[in-house]
Amino acid sequence: MITLSNIAVQFGKRVLYKDVNMKFTSGNIYGIIGANGAGKSTLLKAISGELEPTKGTVELGPGERLSVLSQDHFQYDQETVLNTVLMGHTTMWDVMKEREALYSKADFSDEDGIRVAELEEKFAEMGGYEAESDAAALLSGLGIKESKHYQLMGELSGKEKVRVMLAKALFGNPDNLLLDEPTNDLDLDTVQWLEQYLSEFEHTVLVVSHDRHFLDCVCTHTVDIDFGKVTMFAGNYSFWYQSSQLALRQAQNQKAKAEEKKKELEEFIRRFSANVAKSKQTTSRKKMLEKLNIEEIRPSTRKYPGIIFQMDREPGNQILEVEGLKAVSDDGTVLFDNVSFTVEKGDKVVFLSRDPRAMTALFEIINGNREAQAGTFNWGITITTAYLPLDNTEFFQSELNLVDWLSQFGEGNEVYFKAFLGRMLFSGEEVLKKVNVLSGGEKMRCMIARMQLKNANCLILDTPTNHLDLESIQAFNNNLKLFKGNILFASHDHEFIETVATRIIELTPNGIIDKLMEYDEYISSEAIKEQKEKLYGTQN
Repeated sequence: MITLSNIAVQFGKRVLYKDVNMKFTSGNIYGIIGANGAGKSTLLKAISGELEPTKGTVELGPGERLSVLSQDHFQYDQETVLNTVLMGHTTMWDVMKEREALYSKADFSDEDGIRVAELEEKFAEMGGYEAESDAAALLSGLGIKESKHYQLMGELSGKEKVRVMLAKALFGNPDNLLLDEPTNDLDLDTVQWLEQYLSEFEHTVLVVSHDRHFLDCVCTHTVDIDFGKVTMFAGNYSFWYQSSQLALRQAQNQKAKAEEKKKELEEFIRRFSANVAKSKQTTSRKKMLEKLNIEEIRPSTRKYPGIIFQMDREPGNQILEVEGLKAVSDDGTVLFDNVSFTVEKGDKVVFLSRDPRAMTALFEIINGNREAQAGTFNWGITITTAYLPLDNTEFFQSELNLVDWLSQFGEGNEVYFKAFLGRMLFSGEEVLKKVNVLSGGEKMRCMIARMQLKNANCLILDTPTNHLDLESIQAFNNNLKLFKGNILFASHDHEFIETVATRIIELTPNGIIDKLMEYDEYISSEAIKEQKEKLYGTQN
């Protein structure tokens, strides 16, 4: 349990929030949402003690332990992977080190023997004798092979370190768990494992994430930072989003009577509750919608970008034909081989692989930016494409301002380009910023504006939600569902895939799996799992 009393956080004259009085109780998972800069991560830091709040106190339940997902991936480079995880339970780790030091003494005394007996009792109570096997199980669940458990952290890749740090946070069944963007750099299978793990976690969890499906699957409550306040709602992200949109529509309709608004909100809550009860999501096991004061549902102050893809030309019947494509990475790994498929009119295809480099290689090949090791591809004569690459670094190595930068990719006057930038939430003096100083999220919004200029009938998107906030992801997702042309994309966002894709193609070193089905059905199919194991062979 975590209790916040009169918490306020202020930086200079800027007040993030004040008068925060809130209790986070065991058995619940709280998703913390808010616009960029609202103070989501700051709230976690104030709770963990990393940051001293301007005012107020944070209290844990008596004797409870707090665990935090560390963002410093270099801190443990000289430790083994397994020891790094064990260090997540600091009390147990201290007992282990003292116990080892006493056993290694050459002049072991009677006093040492008494102390060792005390330590052994504590060690047993904390599950110390099962600690290494428990830590190994966590690592394996997060995709860290047993052969790497005794390597130094410094020898791992960045993505592997992320997984070890997550195992460290989860280790020892902490009473309170703080997770800031836990799904970053995790593949879809590992995110699914984490969703299942947290659904069975019986203690208190606070999580910040841009992954809507993850929030929906694990969260029993939503903590919204808006209006300079921190407000808690029963229910997951989808409930918050839909209710805030309903409140916005009601606010825009000034003629609606108060009683009619109340009835509409009550009907919405009733329908949402019924949907949750029928849902397969893990949150359906928990009590999501407790007593809710409908007057608390307010329109959000968040701004959603205007992501609107339109086509200049209706595509013909021939979209894309791929025959026998093969791609090999610089280190000699076969990313995919014997890849043949035909994209049909209206297809929205998500490409999957255990190696994310495979999707990038495919998109680079069909965009003419990379040579395939074998095979051919052919676009239909009516097809125009707009490509969002995974790495956009080369586009922003200039001193141009946003207006001049965007004008490179289309024809029009300054007002025309400012309108596209305005849709992407760049307004006023912001459009005169130099592109080489933009943040990752700002660069992505510029790239999306660039795509919109093309009015293409086929969109190619390599991990389009990277660096975007929840508002941009939601707007992007909503428009792609309505887009009438073709979409070829890769993503690690479950909700994005489930709601956009009409077809799934998985690239492997020995061919493809090509299915017309929903993503949830695809990942739960035992037959497809068997097929994948055959195609991937011994490759992990």
